[in-house]
Amino acid sequence: MTEPKAAPPLPNPGGTTNHSTKPASGQVAGNPPQAGEHPEGHKGANATPTPTESPFKGKTGLQRVLNAAGYSWAGLTAAFRHEDAFRQEVFLAALLVPLALYLGDTGIERALMIAAVLGVLIVELLNSAVEAAVDRISLEHHLLIKRAKDMGSAAVMIALVNVVAVWSLVLLG
Repeated sequence: MTEPKAAPPLPNPGGTTNHSTKPASGQVAGNPPQAGEHPEGHKGANATPTPTESPFKGKTGLQRVLNAAGYSWAGLTAAFRHEDAFRQEVFLAALLVPLALYLGDTGIERALMIAAVLGVLIVELLNSAVEAAVDRISLEHHLLIKRAKDMGSAAVMIALVNVVAVWSLVLLG
């Protein structure tokens, strides 16, 4: 006779998680704690949870800045290689930024026009990141996945409308 398969652990947003590979006493490896059981090291309801440190944290000073710059460059190149919309918006920015420098009468006008264009790139990067994370979680058709992707798309559309509005106000008075 075979034992029934254990259900996967439920997400625990905001809670602490026992990341130890060693099961708590009385617990079978791979199964979440049952009602009344506490993960190893739990001191009770009033205990302060131990923060789980990321292995990527801990760099300080110049090394942290250099690491961050490398990760940022990797993100930009990944977006340029894999996201058609980002590529199109980069080419649009390559045309509009010099045009803003030429058409803007004051530094404020030029800054507003360029900021609006860069805002599109920023929002597109965030939208692409959300889409990649959602696709990593599941490729199934699900209402919440559709909602997340539609909201990201709406954010990009608003950023593009903002470019048109800012440029129109600056150029047409």
